[in-house]
Amino acid sequence: MNEFVQMVLEDAEERMSKAVAHSRSEFSTIRSGRAAPQLVERIVVEAYGVDMAIVELATVSVPEARQLMITPHDPSNLEAVERGIRTSDLGLSPSNDGRCLRLNFPPLTEERRKELVRVVRKLAEDGRIAIRNVRREARKDLEAAEKDGQFSSDDLARAEKDLDRATQDNEAAVDRALGEKETELMEV
Repeated sequence: MNEFVQMVLEDAEERMSKAVAHSRSEFSTIRSGRAAPQLVERIVVEAYGVDMAIVELATVSVPEARQLMITPHDPSNLEAVERGIRTSDLGLSPSNDGRCLRLNFPPLTEERRKELVRVVRKLAEDGRIAIRNVRREARKDLEAAEKDGQFSSDDLARAEKDLDRATQDNEAAVDRALGEKETELMEV
């Protein structure tokens, strides 16, 4: 196989894999009624005069299935972390015992579960769109190189089949992750 074709296919596969990984990380930020440290990873808190992620300032643990415990490394940051959680989009109020914060996750209502499934499906579609965009760009590069005479139309057809196969595999990975998240969300 032509070296240029190989390079384009490898680049496309790598970028598609990153799109799948990004979709999975987006799914992990959706609250499923169970406590998970990923839910607070993106929350930014002002400490020491700069914005920092909670995971840089504190230890996050899961003492019970529906509870997160956040223990700041420096107790003087406890109030800043609490403020950051209150202003986040989690919709939870932490309880402060002076040393750590506890976040209690109430069970989700059926209506809220269905709403979260819709959100997750939208995120999955965004992931599939990103994968298709990678395919379109790679196909454009391959067709331009074929027009320049760098390789034959047969090589182009084989490369496009490989590209379509990679696209289908990566879309299937997004769909599997979506199925797992939907099952997790609908679990009572």
